[in-house]
Amino acid sequence: RLFAHWEAVASTHRVSLPRDMAGPIAQMARHRHAREPVPYVSLSQHGKCEEAAYEERRYPAGKWACVTMGEPMYEQSISMSFMKLMRYICKENSVGCHLGMTVPVLNEIHLTKEGTELEREVLTAYYLPGEFQQNPPVPMDPDIHITERAPLRVITRVFYGMTTEETILREISLFWELLGPTDTVLRGTYIVASYENPSVPQRRNEIWFICQA
Repeated sequence: RLFAHWEAVASTHRVSLPRDMAGPIAQMARHRHAREPVPYVSLSQHGKCEEAAYEERRYPAGKWACVTMGEPMYEQSISMSFMKLMRYICKENSVGCHLGMTVPVLNEIHLTKEGTELEREVLTAYYLPGEFQQNPPVPMDPDIHITERAPLRVITRVFYGMTTEETILREISLFWELLGPTDTVLRGTYIVASYENPSVPQRRNEIWFICQA
């Protein structure tokens, strides 16, 4: 029943779910309440109408497992990448055990020069839990690369629901309207941070604007 549920979720992303994902899906379900947050420091919060409209944060350097995909649709790229990462997290690694889930999972995107659509290649990154930061387990999948990502300063804004190319472009546009003209953040490269699995209808996401070095 669990596999059938995930199969239906995958189909909404135009992806077919391989049978060998049954094991990782069951493991993820067993460990769903044990999720380690990616460490960060909150630098400032900016409100609008008594709500936190956006927040500035600093993330320390750390080791991430990364996969890059360039499928025709954004949802296909992130789905295919995360299936690879799930296998790595659940067992297909040099220590042969469940590594533990961290949140958020990051999807780094690039806009075309016109800024009207996303480039096909999306990098999906999973932060290695604290116990594996010094000695990351080696992935069995050659498409997964363990990368030391530099410290990162970002401005973040929450949104809920599906993450499609259309919703992401809309959220980026809304965030620019909120911020107004500024040259303190990058244009063209953004991060979509996902906190919940794709089966959660109103799942929490964030758009991250990357601060200039």
